[in-house]
Amino acid sequence: MSVRTPDPDQPQEPSSNPTPGWLSDIELAEVRQRLPLLYVEAVPVRVDGLGIVTEVGVLLRATPTGQMTRTLVSGRVMYGETLRDALFRHLEKDLGPMAFPLLPASPTPFHVAEYFPMPGISAYTDDRQHAVSLAYVVPVTGTCDPRQDALEITWMTPEEAQSDAVSDEMEGGRGTLLRLALASVGRLR
Repeated sequence: MSVRTPDPDQPQEPSSNPTPGWLSDIELAEVRQRLPLLYVEAVPVRVDGLGIVTEVGVLLRATPTGQMTRTLVSGRVMYGETLRDALFRHLEKDLGPMAFPLLPASPTPFHVAEYFPMPGISAYTDDRQHAVSLAYVVPVTGTCDPRQDALEITWMTPEEAQSDAVSDEMEGGRGTLLRLALASVGRLR
């Protein structure tokens, strides 16, 4: 199951001079069979004046089979790219250029999630690959206009976000990741 739409500047066939940091679909498929890939994930939040999380943003997307699922901002870290740059790129890609994310002063994630193509090894699964994801809670202050394969962003209270109903709609175990994000900011009940 493909979770991300390729970026427009990503080459689709191998070439002698590909866009730096990108792999073609063929090269990516080969790498996914041999190595774990590094990802960043972000839980977008709105905070009040004291920095307390008041709302959590969850993306709605359609799978290639037409199923509607919920997910978080996520994507690969490119070769030579800092974690901060990767996080900002994916936030802008998924939420739009006017989201105005406030990146953490320290690139220390609240959780490291390990995705496996085989269920049961961890709480997280990804049919395509073995991946390691660094997860962050990121306040956003602007207007979010989802792009790429996200259809919309739904803002909900922390209590709504940690419900079983929302968790059941999330793909690959991200409901667990969302609850861990809320716990990391003191908002898990």
